[in-house]
Amino acid sequence: MQPHIGISPENLASVSLTLSTILADEFMLYAKTRSAHWNIEGADFYNKHLFFESQYEALDEIMDEVAERIRFLGHYAPATLHEYLRLTHFSERLPDGNTSEIFIRHLLEDHESLIIKLRENINRFANELKDSGTSDFITGLMEKHEKMAWMLRAHLK
Repeated sequence: MQPHIGISPENLASVSLTLSTILADEFMLYAKTRSAHWNIEGADFYNKHLFFESQYEALDEIMDEVAERIRFLGHYAPATLHEYLRLTHFSERLPDGNTSEIFIRHLLEDHESLIIKLRENINRFANELKDSGTSDFITGLMEKHEKMAWMLRAHLK
């Protein structure tokens, strides 16, 4: 049953599709962060191993929130690797090397790219698609990614 929440079915579909691409990006970032957690090497192994764990756990929560938001809007969340690869704007490319600096720079680039994507959709959701709730939701996501990017950036000083 479709929700009747003051947003047209067309706009609900458009918002849900964009959220699906965001979910795919979140999943790719999660997978890359897991890879960093599993494959980190160097004198700072233990510290960074725990740091990357905290980041992928945060991303796991974010993925759940995005998928649930899609369901709130009456659509199904993508849930297969095939769908994620089709929807994401990230590549599967992993960094060349397993040091903390290499992983951190690679993950930071993806977080910043996602922040830009989220920022570009805040006003679109509110104004064009008449969904202030999702606009507010992705503002919160953007802020979470800004904090995660800051944490990554701080390791590069």
